[in-house]
Amino acid sequence: MRPTAAALCAALLITLTGCTKTSPAPAATEAAPAATLSHAQVTKQCIDAVAARPAEPSSGEVPSEPTPAPCAPLTDGEYLDAYLRGIRQANEAGRDELQRQLDEARRNHVQ
Repeated sequence: MRPTAAALCAALLITLTGCTKTSPAPAATEAAPAATLSHAQVTKQCIDAVAARPAEPSSGEVPSEPTPAPCAPLTDGEYLDAYLRGIRQANEAGRDELQRQLDEARRNHVQ
């Protein structure tokens, strides 16, 4: 995602922060494992789940809804923070992969 698109997405999400999340409440069987995880672990799982989401082909944006299951225990504000951190994580991974490919292409070109 380009920095401009990321900033636009962040601004949109900040604007929508006052809206209620429409994700369903987790079932009792789903809540038990989450209760054994620390808040930091739940947040990390949420960040990873957002980072793993593919971007929309037409816009390049990563949808914030529906909320990934690992994010269900988080408040709206915590989810927004985790969502933005997940986007950042995915962007960093994409840049790292691009750099790896560029380095490989340079090595192959020199040989």
